[in-house]
Amino acid sequence: MPRDAATRLSIVDVRLGRVETFFNLVAAACIFVLMFLGMAQVLGRQLFNRPISGYIDFVELSMATFAFLGIAYCQRLGGHVRMEMFLKIAKGRVHWAMEVFGTLVALFVIAVLIWYGFDHFLRAYRLGDSTIDAELPVWPSKLLVPLSFALLWLRLLLQLVAYLRLLADPSAAPVAVPRNMTAEEIAAQEIEDAS
Repeated sequence: MPRDAATRLSIVDVRLGRVETFFNLVAAACIFVLMFLGMAQVLGRQLFNRPISGYIDFVELSMATFAFLGIAYCQRLGGHVRMEMFLKIAKGRVHWAMEVFGTLVALFVIAVLIWYGFDHFLRAYRLGDSTIDAELPVWPSKLLVPLSFALLWLRLLLQLVAYLRLLADPSAAPVAVPRNMTAEEIAAQEIEDAS
């Protein structure tokens, strides 16, 4: 059993990160498949005058996949757009208190989105809602929204705990929070990733 909070946070971060990475890989695979489907649609229409039936419906339903499945992964990496004007100036406890506040607001907003997203999914499931052209059921893509937001909510909760730990002890090493990197660090990371 891990002894300190940093070790426990790190273990939860790694385990949650595996789920987030899996969701992100599924989203990437869907984009890849959709790319080939689009190519088949164009070739079928132009060469054989046989477009893929329901192509627009497939594209419409797949939008939720790559729009939402990678959202928690992006949060883990700190890739979402944030207002850091004041965060960059703040140091120590003030910085971590601002992070706690922002994370609490995000937890509330995402919880509301989960609630109403799940309600929207249930309505589509109960009514048997389908697309207009191919009459494909829309509830699976609507289920992805609250599911993806639930994973994001767990990531935000983990980050809240990590920020509270840093608020209590600003000298502690940051664990399970996105790193704020300088432009030079970002460039060096991109060079390393490319090679």
